[in-house]
Amino acid sequence: MTQPDERLDMNWLQSQLCEHVPFNVALIDRDFNIVHANKSFTDYFGKWKGKKCYEVYKKLDHPCEHCLSRLSFEDGETRVLDEVGVDQHGKQRHYVVHVAPIRKEGSDKVDYVIEMSSDVTGMRNWQEEYQILFDRVPCFITVIDRDFRIIRANETFRETFGEVRGKYCYEVYKKRDEHCPNCPAAKTFIDGGNYSSYQIGINKEGNETHYQVTTSPLTRGGGEIAHVIEISRDITETKMLEKEVIEAERLAAVGQTVAGLAHSIKNILMGLEGGKYIVSVGLKKDDKETIARGWEILERNFEKTTALVKDFLSFSKGRLPELQMVNPNDLVIEIVDLYREIAKQSGIQLIADLDPRIKMAPLDPQGIHTCLTNLVSNAMDACQMSEKTDCKVTIRTRDVDDVLTFDVTDTGSGMDYEIKQKIFTTFFTTKGGGGTGLGLLTTRKIVQEHGGKIEVDSTKGLGARFTMIFPRKRLETLHEMQQKEKENS
Repeated sequence: MTQPDERLDMNWLQSQLCEHVPFNVALIDRDFNIVHANKSFTDYFGKWKGKKCYEVYKKLDHPCEHCLSRLSFEDGETRVLDEVGVDQHGKQRHYVVHVAPIRKEGSDKVDYVIEMSSDVTGMRNWQEEYQILFDRVPCFITVIDRDFRIIRANETFRETFGEVRGKYCYEVYKKRDEHCPNCPAAKTFIDGGNYSSYQIGINKEGNETHYQVTTSPLTRGGGEIAHVIEISRDITETKMLEKEVIEAERLAAVGQTVAGLAHSIKNILMGLEGGKYIVSVGLKKDDKETIARGWEILERNFEKTTALVKDFLSFSKGRLPELQMVNPNDLVIEIVDLYREIAKQSGIQLIADLDPRIKMAPLDPQGIHTCLTNLVSNAMDACQMSEKTDCKVTIRTRDVDDVLTFDVTDTGSGMDYEIKQKIFTTFFTTKGGGGTGLGLLTTRKIVQEHGGKIEVDSTKGLGARFTMIFPRKRLETLHEMQQKEKENS
């Protein structure tokens, strides 16, 4: 007795379900007539009774070229597709449509298809805006999978590195056939952290491209990291400018030195000519004392020439600093150990004032050793020239505001304004025949090759302070460039 009522209730429930589902529902026959549609469909597309589906969906007077319904009528398969249609107000709309076949009971033939569609216009507009943003941001963006294949790249990246989808990131970025050492993306895949590093790649024209890359995980629900996004900023121009500035400073030092070379050689030649003249006079007069005096002048200037040539050959080698991570304090301790006994014999107090908080720094140990040797040697000479009995030479290190400094201070004879203006511009020496003037020039050259500078502060009779200043940012830039050049060689 209850079975008919149950069937009636089920029919009523099905009709209500069709009306209340939150998407558009339409029933289409084999002639593409809409035979039934729910209220949501009517509100969205407008009047449909007596009309073809293509008339209602797209305001066409002929069937769609790629009709999903036709295919489902033929093979009975369910399909899903993104479509573009026109709503009842004439506005273009994007929607996702599911097409499912409907058969009469016991029949293999598909009599109807039911089409269920959801409006995704807002989402599609957002996706288009996102794609524009993704493509046009002024940096490189790539998404890579766990095999390090690029599955997506923005327009900026493609313009620099070419069409790259499906290729390995190390193949595209650096033209390598194996993984890059210290890969930030690999670290992100391991622990899900964000990593940043400086890299040198090869663009599609085969030129070096310098970039700062940051990697971040792309994951949902805290599961395994399937993809990593790499965002890179092209810093090629900045790096080239930094390199040019450092090179210009180095060449300026060399140029100033070469300019002074002619002056020094001229002075030596004048001394040789004077000695030669005196020897000639002595020979004519058979005056042994005059000959000896002239010969002594010749020997002294010959020694000067020999010392000058040796120092200049050392100076002109053009050796670039070979940077490695070292403790600056260790370099100073080595110099103090080297000069401790000499200073003691000369009655000079040699002091190391070391910053205990100093951090490791990328320096050329051999180059800094040469600089400190020259400065300490000069400071001790200045003490001996002053004839003070309590002279001190202090080597100080400081690491403040990302600037590393070495100070060599003495309480010796000091320099007046005129001498201070000459010490870095010519082959100037205060040691008479005992120096060539190349020590400070060599020191300045090495400091500038590190991207630093050297300053002097001195007062006549009160001593002098020479300060080597190394901005850490420039040291790190040089170190990174050297490391990347080694990796790419």
